[in-house]
This record gives sequence, C-alpha cells and structure tokens, in this order.
Amino acid sequence: MVSKRLSRLEGHRRKFMAVIDGTPECERAVHYAGRRAKNSNGGLVLLFVIPEGDFQQWLGVEQIMRAEAREEAEAVMAKAAQKVRESIGIDPEIVIREGSATEQINMLVEEDRDIAILVLAAGSASEGPGPLVSAVVGRGASFPIPVTVLPETLTDEEIDALA
Repeated sequence: MVSKRLSRLEGHRRKFMAVIDGTPECERAVHYAGRRAKNSNGGLVLLFVIPEGDFQQWLGVEQIMRAEAREEAEAVMAKAAQKVRESIGIDPEIVIREGSATEQINMLVEEDRDIAILVLAAGSASEGPGPLVSAVVGRGASFPIPVTVLPETLTDEEIDALA
C-alpha cells in the first residue's frame, strides 16, 4: 500500500526528487526538478545510490572500498548541490544510500512523504532511455508517485521554459 503524500498539508511542502548517477542526462533532470521546486516554493531532494555489488571483498578491503565509495559520492553530491545553489538559488537536500537504485528510490519515497514527483531524464544511448527510466517507468501503475521523464533533446533554455 502506498503511503499518503503529505506535501499539501500545513507544515509540509512538495518536494521534487532527482537521482545523481553520473550520467549526462541526470544534470538535465536536476535542472528541471530544481526549477520546478523553486517556481512552486517546493523542495529538491538529490539522491545518490552507491551500488551494493561493489564491495564483495575481504572484510578489511571491503570497509576501505565502502569508505572510498562514500567519499566519492559525497564529493559528487557536494558539486551537484553547489551547481543547484548557483544556477537556481535553492539549497537541495542530499541523500546518499547503498543498494539497488530502484529499491532505494522506493524506500526514500516511502520514508519522505513530502516527495511528490520523481524527475528522470532519458538517455541518448541506442539501447533505450536508460536502466533507471526503464526500471521505474516499467513499474507503471505500481510506482507510488508521478514520474516526469525529460526527453534527451531538451536544452537548459527549453527546460527553463517548461519548468
């Protein structure tokens, strides 16, 4: 069962969520989500998911690799947040998780009931829109919140006009 969204209740605000995954298209998703958040007095949540399969090593090595992956994620997120502050003028929430991206997206949406819209951008690869778009949109009716998928051809100016 899907938990009721709280974003319209007093003391809450609608949040847009974008996933930072190092792909060129994720920057477009962040830009659109940030603009929508700013234009609607909402919030922006940026999620980075460290893949869980990266740490199947001996225990000592695993801890070092996990710490390095966390440091790298924090650096990527700090850069993304700074870009949002400079270009859009809002301060995003940063969330870093470990595991499967689709599972972590679902868990975060369930935990933070102010998140009302997930923004993804389609990739330009010949294989399709990208694994995240395919996984989330493929769930269709079972996904708990609306998903906005940006076409890969949009420029920042076109995104600004739409947001």
